Amino acid sequence: MFEEMAEQAKRHSAQGSECPRGCGSQHWTPVAGDEKAVSERAVYAEPQMRIRVIRLLLLAVAMLFLSAASFAQIAVGVRVGIAPPPLPDYAQPICPGDGYIWTPGYWAWDGTDYYWVPGTWVEAPEVGYLWTPGYWGWGDDGYFFNDGYWGLSAGFYGGINYGFGYFGHGYDGGRWENGHFSYNTAYNNVDAHNIHNVYNARVNEGEANHVSYNGGNGGINAHATAEEEAAARGTHVGRAAAQTQHAYAARNNPQQKFYANHGTPPVAATPRPNLATHPKELPPVERPAVAKTGNPKVDQKYQKQQDKLVARQTQDRQKLQQKQDNEHQQLTKQHAAPERTQQVEQQHQQQTQKLQQTHTQQAQQMQQRQQPAGGGGARGGGRR
Repeated sequence: MFEEMAEQAKRHSAQGSECPRGCGSQHWTPVAGDEKAVSERAVYAEPQMRIRVIRLLLLAVAMLFLSAASFAQIAVGVRVGIAPPPLPDYAQPICPGDGYIWTPGYWAWDGTDYYWVPGTWVEAPEVGYLWTPGYWGWGDDGYFFNDGYWGLSAGFYGGINYGFGYFGHGYDGGRWENGHFSYNTAYNNVDAHNIHNVYNARVNEGEANHVSYNGGNGGINAHATAEEEAAARGTHVGRAAAQTQHAYAARNNPQQKFYANHGTPPVAATPRPNLATHPKELPPVERPAVAKTGNPKVDQKYQKQQDKLVARQTQDRQKLQQKQDNEHQQLTKQHAAPERTQQVEQQHQQQTQKLQQTHTQQAQQMQQRQQPAGGGGARGGGRR
């Protein structure tokens, strides 16, 4: 499936090269003579033996933290001793339709190496919601990942210049107007013939760089503003199910890992998230960290509630997978035509996505019910 996404990325990169000036900002469209970018990449071109030795040592430490972590939490709360690589150059694919919002690519950690999660267009989960990208921050002698979220305003994302409207603070790639999202064509690749709610307004894009983390040696020195802290405390939800699946597909693609691509991932951006067709292709059932209330009995109650939810969701997946496997067997016995098989696969993907969306909502609702008053803050980098 990722091979198909790679081909799509190539085609859309060609389209992206035709997007208006500023669509890709300075460090997303390669510029000849960019000595700074070259020097940054040179740092990550060390002999592979040295890198492997360091990562093997880090793996032993990381495994202490990973025993009970699900995929969705695998980088959140885990200390990594190696700074994430620089952000790569890439072109933004054309927006696939009205209501999609750009979510920039980022480096994630799988326990042994960094891998690139492609930037992609995602439908906002609610009208009026904007995406706050996740970011790496330095703290407690290591790098920690602060996951992104959807909310009524953009919160703090480490001061990282992800481009395409995410220039370190706030979001200048578009805005909600009368229930519709309006795109700033100065920074987004949008076909104005199909999407009419557009405008063009350039802003101060800040310093152009490839730095992908906040704090520490060589990191971005930025702190959350009062407005950004308010956004984190306000109403917001985590990644959409499509985003979780998209990241999981990247994690399972060896070519997206830094050791294989040396900082230039083969799939840097996609027009839509890479979605699972069957339950067995979904990321592991998410098990959010149980909120610590200070009351052992309440904490134990919350833990049992989450265990029950995970067991029920796992059973739901198994039932749907068995149903789809039976339909596959029937198609084989009937020597079904390719068109019929494709139709069934589309139905399976719809069923799988509906199930995953329901499970994501259930997990978010439980997390909100169990969240102590005041919520939680970012860890690593940018703390006030």
